[in-house]
Amino acid sequence: MTPEPAPRLFDPEHVDARLETTGDPFRVEVIRSKKRRRSISAQMVGDVLRVSIPSWMSADEEKSSVADMVRRFRRRLATHDIDLADRAARLARTFSLRTPASIAWADNLTSVWGLCTPSRSDIRISTRLVGFPTWVLDYVIVHELAHLHVPGHGPDFWTIVNRYPKSERAIGYLIAKSSDGDDDPDAQC
Repeated sequence: MTPEPAPRLFDPEHVDARLETTGDPFRVEVIRSKKRRRSISAQMVGDVLRVSIPSWMSADEEKSSVADMVRRFRRRLATHDIDLADRAARLARTFSLRTPASIAWADNLTSVWGLCTPSRSDIRISTRLVGFPTWVLDYVIVHELAHLHVPGHGPDFWTIVNRYPKSERAIGYLIAKSSDGDDDPDAQC
């Protein structure tokens, strides 16, 4: 059995490994594993972000995968500065909406900006919104809060959402930021 290659530090030219929220540097360590078939994972250990990748990956795939994990990690760190529960409570009061039982950031929302489960009064907000203007984040929260009252995207739903004064502007912003720009805003929330 061949031993696994030792972890190596990722070339900093390929990834700017600097925390945007604090400006503190961190190192990125890439670990190639023969046991890992397809998945990629990252974990912060001290001041090192350890990224585990399959051993068969090419240098270009490694570069792309590591850059993606660093981006995700930065977004996750930035979410600590935003109190979603407080924001949702304030917006619920302002627009006379129900406050959710829980609201949290989610890394795995890649095709929607937010997700509401009315039966549990549970809202998830995509970490892709980190760094967007606060009025866009507030729109997505209002959009999801409206789902606590109206499940679909019918006229009653939009009457609630459009009470948010920047809803039309936020929808335009989200469409521009979506992957193909031609998405229906209903499909993005």
